Amino acid sequence: MEGLVLKRVQPRYPTQAMQLRIQGAVQLQATISKKGDIENLKVVSGDAVLAHAAQEAVKQWKYKPYYLNGDPVSIETQIQVNFKLPN
Repeated sequence: MEGLVLKRVQPRYPTQAMQLRIQGAVQLQATISKKGDIENLKVVSGDAVLAHAAQEAVKQWKYKPYYLNGDPVSIETQIQVNFKLPN
């Protein structure tokens, strides 16, 4: 489940990944808190070098909080961050 992102920080492409021509997707699992912050961020899959950059960016994201019966709730979500080498 993915919600409305209010603030999205783009990851910096790691220099090592550029030199080694590594690209691809990093799948992350996280909790969106009652305040819309990212918590419990974990890598599900993806290259380790790219995964670190993805985590550093995503932990700065801010979501619109989810509400259930008028009360804010935390939810689990999966986030995919794609890395594509520039041409």
